[in-house]
Amino acid sequence: MVSQNGVVAQFSVWDYVVFAVILLVAAGIGIYQALAGRGERSSGQFLLGGRQMTAVPVALSLTASFMSGITVIGTPAEAYRFGIKFWLFAFSYAIMSVISAEVFLPLFYRLGITSTYEYLEMRFNRYVRLIGTSMFILQTILYTGMVIYAPALALNQITGLDLWGVIIVTGVVCTIYCSVGGLKAVVWTDVFQMIVMLSGFLAVIIQGSIIQGGMSTIWNISYHGGRLDVWDFDPDPLKRHTFWTIVIGGSLLWASIYAINQSQVQRYISCKSQLQAKLSLYINMVGLWITVSLAMLAGLTMYSIYHTCDPLTANWVGASDQLLPYLVMDILGQFPGVPGLFVAAAYSGTLSTVSSSVNALATVTAEDFIKPYKLLTDQKLSWILKGLSVLYGAVCIAMAGLSSLMGSILQAALSIFGIIGGPLLGLFVLGMFFPCGNAIGGLSGLLVGLVITLWVGIGSQIYPPLPERTLPLPLSTAGCFFNSTQAPVLGTESPWTTTGFYPVFRPPLADTWYSLSYLYFCPLGLLISLILGIVVSLLTGRGRKQTVDPNLLQTDSCNSFKNKLFCNCFKKKKKKLFPPPEYEVKQKTTEVFASGKENLGFSFMETDNQEKQEKVPTTYS
Repeated sequence: MVSQNGVVAQFSVWDYVVFAVILLVAAGIGIYQALAGRGERSSGQFLLGGRQMTAVPVALSLTASFMSGITVIGTPAEAYRFGIKFWLFAFSYAIMSVISAEVFLPLFYRLGITSTYEYLEMRFNRYVRLIGTSMFILQTILYTGMVIYAPALALNQITGLDLWGVIIVTGVVCTIYCSVGGLKAVVWTDVFQMIVMLSGFLAVIIQGSIIQGGMSTIWNISYHGGRLDVWDFDPDPLKRHTFWTIVIGGSLLWASIYAINQSQVQRYISCKSQLQAKLSLYINMVGLWITVSLAMLAGLTMYSIYHTCDPLTANWVGASDQLLPYLVMDILGQFPGVPGLFVAAAYSGTLSTVSSSVNALATVTAEDFIKPYKLLTDQKLSWILKGLSVLYGAVCIAMAGLSSLMGSILQAALSIFGIIGGPLLGLFVLGMFFPCGNAIGGLSGLLVGLVITLWVGIGSQIYPPLPERTLPLPLSTAGCFFNSTQAPVLGTESPWTTTGFYPVFRPPLADTWYSLSYLYFCPLGLLISLILGIVVSLLTGRGRKQTVDPNLLQTDSCNSFKNKLFCNCFKKKKKKLFPPPEYEVKQKTTEVFASGKENLGFSFMETDNQEKQEKVPTTYS
């Protein structure tokens, strides 16, 4: 029986047992992987699983990393309030998968890199690499702190679980299996957590359909409530979600995550072949489709149950991210242990995201800030990586504590991938497709793009869009039973209909520039970074010879764009080149050549005098 008076079941002993067991199993998988690989303690094993991973577990890990606890409890609430336009992200996932698998993956896999940002030093210089790495570290710590705190707060207010106890346990469990097991432990625990997360969605959908008498009833109620209206082709960039904002903005946003973000790239370059790596991305695409579809169905199930008695309007929950936990306690509370399974599903999303972040943070710190400056044995590097995992686990827990004090700024973390990822993606595109791009142009475009996306992102938090732009679809409390202390105050605005504080003074930019859809932050940063990078490169590169290793380019872009605007000032030398005595390949590229020629798309010809090569850098002047 569904509650219509705001009174729902409480967490039982069995729920606590199920929740604790699933956390222990996750930690146990990580410890098992560490013990099983105790004969393989090299840094390569820790960072990339010895580059022997296969497609299916890596694909499930990629999908689980995407499904944070915020996704588990927030995406169904999106469908409940705004309908299933969010499902259009399925198109974005497809476009992102093709871009990542066919454009970025072959280059990274060929170069045999460990940190994504190594490429920036190969293509530009070390300063560009260090700035790119620093931006990634800042972005990841901010996002991870929010991922730990937000679900913990929502579940605490519904289930009564101790807020800070769960935050600390989450961080400690992730830190344990990240520090002892490395990437292999992270991947296999993600596989388990993926199963738990999907089980949580299915439990809600199945029980909801039983209560409602079948999926046809859920679908019919959702249709009449306007929740199935997907196709909005309005080109207005100020509208939060339309076909264009999701497909264009969403595709580039997710490309900035899967194509260049260390947390994701580190997984698929750990595969034992390029074919397996590509396959992992395409299987991940199917996993994302299943995930978003189940999340939307869970949201529609919730709407069909509460369409005449909305807990938000009735003030029985304080925020939209508490809706799904409230529903679980309402319809599944009679089954001992099942609410515990759902809470474990939400925390599995948190665990997978945090573990991915900790592992990636340790990797880029070691590869970009320690190894280039200090010669270390493989054993010492392995211990440093474990220590960095512990350090970043503690930092992320501390960031979760700081998130509790951030108020509305906490919402800025939802756009952090677009704000920082967009300019970074533009920098990588400049390096991969434009031989004319140089370090000065790349750095200029990156920094200006970051400043502008920060400007619009912070401005959108200080001056959030007017309520009429963010109002959800109609909801009702006509079927609720109130007592005198529960009844909502009529004529007041529910706190969930707004996104933040509204200052009395609103500058002209507040309703234009600052109201830009958050999904366009990434395309904005990408375009500014790329265009300015090209222009500055052309201005600073004229009259200079620029040597670009063709293996650092995705295609020979000057051939592709010959006599076009961007590259017509660079003519490819036709004469046969031999490395002159003063020629020096960048340090990291040399290391890659020496350490693993089989990972590259070319090789040196083995001759006594080492004078000839099958591939040589291409010189533009």
